[in-house]
Amino acid sequence: MKLTELARKTLEAYFQEKKFVPDEKTKKKYNEKKACFVTLTINERLRGCIGSLEARNELWKDVIQNAQHAAFNDFRFSPLKEDELKRIKIEVSVLTTPKRLEFENEKDLLEKIDRKMGIILEKNDYNATFLPQVWLQIPDKKDFLENLSMKAEMSRNEWKTSIISYYRVEIEKE
Repeated sequence: MKLTELARKTLEAYFQEKKFVPDEKTKKKYNEKKACFVTLTINERLRGCIGSLEARNELWKDVIQNAQHAAFNDFRFSPLKEDELKRIKIEVSVLTTPKRLEFENEKDLLEKIDRKMGIILEKNDYNATFLPQVWLQIPDKKDFLENLSMKAEMSRNEWKTSIISYYRVEIEKE
């Protein structure tokens, strides 16, 4: 079973008022502890996206949990309706362990980041991440970091004095 199938079967089971439990082969295949994000789209427009940045559970469990949260608990959207299930496309991004990016100044940081990185921005009690797929919508590095700062509910230039980490992803799409 593919990760996207695991996510879809989880959502289908929810609407059938059942609990989906994958078979032992699937559990064994995805038993390594890894972090992931599950992204739902309809007509290529975001419909939900929730994930974890740190590996706390076996990957199969993280996919199930994040699929449910993306569908029903993403505060930006109303809960997924059953008639939308046929129209959604599911994408699962499996993350590498985040690494802190050391930089001396704005120019140094902009030179070090690339468009295959997912970026995590942290300062005080604020934090946010953009998956590498967001580079497709915001290809300019400075704009990307400014938008990420605002996503973290900070001023647009806070990225310059924040802790920056990065990760890579393996993406599976329906």
